[in-house]
Amino acid sequence: MTIKKTASIFTASALALAVAGAAQAYTIEAGDTTANIYGYAKLDMIYDVDDDLGNAVSRAAISLDGEPSSTGHTTMHAFQSRLGFTTATPAGGSELKTMIEGDFYGGGGGTFRLRHAYGEWNGLLAGQTWTNFGGFLGMNPTIDFTPQPGIGNAARQAQLRYTVDGFSIALEDPDSLGGKVASGFDGTPTAAASHKTRLPDLTARYQGAAGDFNYAASAMLRQVRYDDVGVSSDSATGWGLALEANAKVAQGVTLRGAITHGDGIGGYLEGNPTAPAYIDPITGSLETIEATGGAVGISVAAGDGNINLGYGIARADLDDAVAAGAADDDTNKQFEAVHLNYIWSPIRNVTYGVEVGYHTREVQDGRDGDAVRVQGMVQYNF
Repeated sequence: MTIKKTASIFTASALALAVAGAAQAYTIEAGDTTANIYGYAKLDMIYDVDDDLGNAVSRAAISLDGEPSSTGHTTMHAFQSRLGFTTATPAGGSELKTMIEGDFYGGGGGTFRLRHAYGEWNGLLAGQTWTNFGGFLGMNPTIDFTPQPGIGNAARQAQLRYTVDGFSIALEDPDSLGGKVASGFDGTPTAAASHKTRLPDLTARYQGAAGDFNYAASAMLRQVRYDDVGVSSDSATGWGLALEANAKVAQGVTLRGAITHGDGIGGYLEGNPTAPAYIDPITGSLETIEATGGAVGISVAAGDGNINLGYGIARADLDDAVAAGAADDDTNKQFEAVHLNYIWSPIRNVTYGVEVGYHTREVQDGRDGDAVRVQGMVQYNF
């Protein structure tokens, strides 16, 4: 067995898209298997000018204009620090790959949690990793752990996925990405009602490139269901579509964009302010909720890093839910965000960053509020 330090060939996330920097790895060779151990320690330093938005931005915590609020909050944490390992082993004329990775964002911060745990062989992936629906092509780099709203949510969930060339199809855990019915609506469903998952979510994705232009299209089909035992039950079909792309338009300049839409899409839309569906309190029927999002961004090389500017929006159509009495004027309807940052690496394995984020929240009757977050980071990779 040999152990050596090498540059990591695994960029498991585009990870935090440039926030991770150029990670190194310790390589262990044992027989035919090559294993890489990698990770980083990261300090986040946060000042919320307005409301306390948490360890990672929670736009639902933004006070509406005219409401009493507490301003000026400082937070420092290292919860995004990460540890993982990968293996690669020749097997049956192909390569068997595995990955296990965790960080300390469990429970909102401070508890170790599983991020990735999967194996892949001959195009068949089984385990937990990035959903097949969301991606990173249209996501602008942010220092805050909460990305810009409006993109297809690049969350991680258990799945069985098959990939051939640029096409992939997957069966995914139906509980993870906002599958729960009418979450966030007071009194709906009733205490006795239970969210029920009968079928896995189905996702499909195609990703390709033409020169410096990279693009992807994704689709999702799901069933949402509830069962209020002895009273009523119902199900509905939800779906979602996402387009994303980026392009190098000049030396050191990259543009990014994404658009996401669906009916019953729930958490597959990053920053979706509401649930995938609601229960009509009169008829007991389950009705899906439409939601739409979009994001744009630009990165410009400067010095040892990049200046990144991005905007994102996610908006839900709650008119039918309000008319049915399942939502009211205080229900969140829209989240927006603008991020401006500079992320740079003065030397290999060291990454610094500073960021200003402007976030807004709007409720059904049009009232809104905003908040500003200033954040810095220091990250050391190994």
